[in-house]
Amino acid sequence: MENLIFCHPKASSGQDPNQAIVVKCQVPQTIPDDHVLLKVDRFGYSANNVTYQALGEASHFRSISFHNIRHFTYSMILYARYFEFHHVPDSEAEGVSSKTHGVTPVWGFGTIIKSTHPKVHTGERVYGYFAPARYLLLPVSSDVNKYAFFVPRPHLPPDRRPYNQITRCAEDPLYDPSPTAEDLTMLYRPLFWTSYWCEDWLNSSNYKGGSTRIIISSASSKTAFCLAYLIRRRNSLQGSSTRRVIGLTSTKNLVFTKRLALYDDVFDYESFDMSLVGNLARGRWIYVDVAGNNALNARVRDHFRVCGDSELVTCIALGLTNVSASTIDPSSLGWGSNSEAPHTGDPKIEHFFMPEWLSIRKQQLSVSAITQMQKDAWTRLMADCGTWGVSLRRVCGPEQVKAAYEEIVRRGLAPEDAFVWSLWGESREYGSRAKL
Repeated sequence: MENLIFCHPKASSGQDPNQAIVVKCQVPQTIPDDHVLLKVDRFGYSANNVTYQALGEASHFRSISFHNIRHFTYSMILYARYFEFHHVPDSEAEGVSSKTHGVTPVWGFGTIIKSTHPKVHTGERVYGYFAPARYLLLPVSSDVNKYAFFVPRPHLPPDRRPYNQITRCAEDPLYDPSPTAEDLTMLYRPLFWTSYWCEDWLNSSNYKGGSTRIIISSASSKTAFCLAYLIRRRNSLQGSSTRRVIGLTSTKNLVFTKRLALYDDVFDYESFDMSLVGNLARGRWIYVDVAGNNALNARVRDHFRVCGDSELVTCIALGLTNVSASTIDPSSLGWGSNSEAPHTGDPKIEHFFMPEWLSIRKQQLSVSAITQMQKDAWTRLMADCGTWGVSLRRVCGPEQVKAAYEEIVRRGLAPEDAFVWSLWGESREYGSRAKL
């Protein structure tokens, strides 16, 4: 049985990391004990995956302490690389090996077609952090419950547990088996929970001591506009309109970002410092950096440093949407502890990492309470996101997926486009669209 897997050259190989290749290999006829063989039906592709590829070889070092509302301190030192989640098949004929190529993880749906684990069954529908492949062989740890099972990856830090989880759809309270709902799950679920728990973290501190202005970079990205959506939801639930959310985006994405109607104001990167003046600039500010652009971050800090009636309370690092595999220098990434302020008097840069905060919340709340919170938030999102003007682009077949990826390399990811890819079948046109 032939398998296909979508790979990229590693930057360290000296090859162009954007020259993707679909590698052919054989599926094992017999599988070891306590393993499952999945048929990967389809998977989402977004700016997050661009980041995963760009950071594929970068060793993420983080030494972070959170101080929560119960004065519990949570500290971790973490090392991980995105290319360490899935193996690359060795193919001498195609010049592919684990030394030269990497597999970028994707969120997707699949079906178990073989299982040698007594508690996991053939025919189960599952969702998880898969390889972009037709088939995927995964080991199963002893940690199996009715909701999920886990892939043992002892070489990765414990906080990566959410990425090792394979959700069993039959018992997932958020699961809807309709194709559109599955597509929305792959596109929004990984990003939405980062935004959701970031907003929860901000709210736990009363938005850093009562800040009423939040400015978010890369405002057209799903992580950013989901955060804006959740802040506005919090305002609505609290019967308040005191918190204002400002989006920063590129000129080309300005129209889309304004059309979302999730921000109180949207400014382009080139002119925000001329627009954010006077009464609009007054107050206590939180800056959420989703773009990961050092030059922009310096301009934001400089702007608030000279605004006498405003105070920049904190800078939060939430993403790296402005990186790509061909431009990133892994050695330059600031993945250390909460970074020192560039200038005396500037706030420190706080790095938000969702699994860390979720671990703290599990100390404070019951599993059933967290499950209900997430179910309520997800149900509301599914009801609201259809008005945001995002078009789904379904791409089927190995050559079509490769062509879609190459288009992204050439043109970038348009914010109104959402991709769902499959290495199965062939679509007549590689970008068939459906309005969400």
